[in-house]
Formats: sequence, structure tokens, C-alpha cells
Amino acid sequence: MGVVLPADDVLVAGLRAGDEETFACLLNGWSGSMLRLARSFVSTAASAEDVVQDTWLAVFQGIERFEGRSSLRTWVYRILVNIARKRESAEQRTMPWASLGPDHDPTVDPSRFRGPDDQYPGGWLAFPERWPTTETEVLAHEVRATVAAAIDNLPARQQVVLTLRDIDGQKAEDVCALLDISMANQRVLLHRARAAVRGRLERYFSTAGDDS
Repeated sequence: MGVVLPADDVLVAGLRAGDEETFACLLNGWSGSMLRLARSFVSTAASAEDVVQDTWLAVFQGIERFEGRSSLRTWVYRILVNIARKRESAEQRTMPWASLGPDHDPTVDPSRFRGPDDQYPGGWLAFPERWPTTETEVLAHEVRATVAAAIDNLPARQQVVLTLRDIDGQKAEDVCALLDISMANQRVLLHRARAAVRGRLERYFSTAGDDS
């Protein structure tokens, strides 16, 4: 789903050389998820944009110290999280990542699952219907727009975890380290985010089927 970037050694060499094409490539590939991540810590979109700008400045100033112990993206995102947390503290705003808070509500109707006395407790009563293939450009565009809207409407923590895991392809342990959350919380947030997006798509395809 994301932009395919060159290998880390190529990107690092480009950044160290001040190559504008490398910078533009990274901006195109990472800015969206970086803004989402920053926005989960700070109070306004403008403040999140400032965090991203400060992050890139810090990257340029510190790229010579990059040792490759993690991926370049993880290194950049760690810088962003540190900057975002400092700004969050200055704004006297706290988001308890380790607490699930309002994300604790079920994202899939419990009646769709088998009860505790069933032979297969917790399983689907009936598997979700297969979605139609996106054979036309118009339908494909509508599906992409539906997914994007569903992600934008997620609670901030779910949105960031889903973006980092499913869009950016970050490993679970890297996401936990970036956000300072447990593996269990990461799994729950990701599950609820995926379930919410799937529910939005189910409603979309159900409506599309009624109109056909």
C-alpha cells in the first residue's frame, strides 16, 4: 500500500549528501503516517505539522550519527516520538497509551460469535460474506476512499497502530517500542482498528449490493 523506497543505505547516503530527490522520496513515503503519529500526541493539526518539520530538521542534523542498529524509518520515527512528547508536555496534554480507555468498546457485534457453551466458543456463527472484487476503476476508487475514511475516523491510538503496522509495515515490537505500549495493548488496538475498518467495508458492500 505504501511507496516503495530504495534500501536504507541508499537513503542514508542521499540524506548525508543533501540530495533533494531522496528527501522528496521520503516525504512522499512517510509524511502521512508521521503526521498521524504526531497528531496522537499533540492537540492540533498545526502542532503535528510542526513536530514533523522539527523531526526532519533533527534527522538532517543527526544523520551522520545514524549507525544502522535499527531501520532508518524506525530511527526517524523515534526522533518524531521524542519531539512529539516534549511538545505534548509543553502543552500540558497527556495521552495514556498504556490504557485502552474508550477503545475498550467492542468493534464487532458480540451476537455474531458463538457462545461459551458452544462446541466452538468464540467462533463466528457465520463467516463474513466474501466481498466482490474491485473490477472497475470507479469501484476500486470508492473502496480506497471508504478505507481511508474508516482509518481517519478511528480513535487516535488505533489509527496510529494500524497505520504503523498495516500501511508502513512496521514490526509489532518496533511499534511497541515507539509508542511505549505492551505487546498485549498493541494487539488489542490493532485488532479493534482492523475490525472497525472491516465493519465499515461490510456496510459499504452491503449498501452497494442493495443499489445494484
